[in-house]
Amino acid sequence: MVRVVVLGQGYVASIFASGLEKIKSGELGYYGVPLANELPVKVEDVEIVGSYDVDSSKVGRDLYEVVRLYDGNAPESLRSVVIRKGVHLGSLRNLPIQATGLDDEMTLSEAVERLVSEWKELKPDVFVNVCTTEAFVPFESREELEKAIAENRKERLTATQLYVYAAAKYAKEVGGAAFVNAIPTLIANDPVYVELARESNLVVFGDDGATGATPLTADILSHLAQRNRYVLDVAQFNIGGNQDFLALTDKERNKSKEFTKSSIVEDLLGYNAPHYIKPTGFLEPLDDKKFIAMHIEYISFNGAHDEIVITGRINDSPALAGLLVDLVRLGKIAVERREFGTVYDVNAFYMKNPGPREAKNIPRIIAHEKVRMWAGLKPRWL
Repeated sequence: MVRVVVLGQGYVASIFASGLEKIKSGELGYYGVPLANELPVKVEDVEIVGSYDVDSSKVGRDLYEVVRLYDGNAPESLRSVVIRKGVHLGSLRNLPIQATGLDDEMTLSEAVERLVSEWKELKPDVFVNVCTTEAFVPFESREELEKAIAENRKERLTATQLYVYAAAKYAKEVGGAAFVNAIPTLIANDPVYVELARESNLVVFGDDGATGATPLTADILSHLAQRNRYVLDVAQFNIGGNQDFLALTDKERNKSKEFTKSSIVEDLLGYNAPHYIKPTGFLEPLDDKKFIAMHIEYISFNGAHDEIVITGRINDSPALAGLLVDLVRLGKIAVERREFGTVYDVNAFYMKNPGPREAKNIPRIIAHEKVRMWAGLKPRWL
């Protein structure tokens, strides 16, 4: 059994919960889950035992009621989980949401203790972080992090940074847990948090789940690099209508996302071709089905100039939710192996900005084989 606590019960988390229950009931197959049911830990073994949010319209309601806002065919089995109050630390500023968090009622140290206490009752193996994209500043040292919490400096931390700190305390007390960071806030790429995780029996996967246009761009750049074609420029952008795209209209949040999306270019090509890769707009009628476009111009043999132009419409949240079904199971495996800290062999395939900090993006086909071998599965292509 893999017991999961979800942090941020928005579109992605709700599709994750809904799809997971439909697979378990036999209503759906494993499409969209990269490792399907090949792992020793089966999809049917995954159970959501807790959910946290800070939207006042969600806190206190059962999971079925909230998931139904995103999926009208929500499974009745979700009624057993009630959404608890998390922390926001200003992460919902400028969004049309009335935020209510533990940090409104108590100090940061007290909020950490409250979370750890609740988690010891819920007994999660894995935490999944799908909070709204944040503007963040990494910490220079563990001392700076712990001082900011002790001094109740709420303006210095983001919700994710506090959640990971609390998860580390929980993991140390219970002997092990995993934290999946599916948003751009640097955790698996932050040496302070990786060291904290390693010393606290916490596995950290991150950062920023690789869905939609970014892994496709990575595959195309790998293709061009392998054929020694020189890339002149790359343009890739997304427009969507869900809450996360609305949040990305905030300049600082968009900057966080742009960094994780753009890191692939130099890693894969070996040089930093001029590029524009970032979310560029919010258009509410698009809802969760985002519009993606990319244009790559390159030089081929005999100086020929070629171009690749791609457009697409992608359901944003299901693309990430399917990855989470793998990641929670891989997190359980990593904890059982006691591979605390971060695991590049997992991050390289599933994340836009794979940790640790010194690691690089690699062609996704190679990353796919690496994670399969790490998980003990037979390679498909090697």
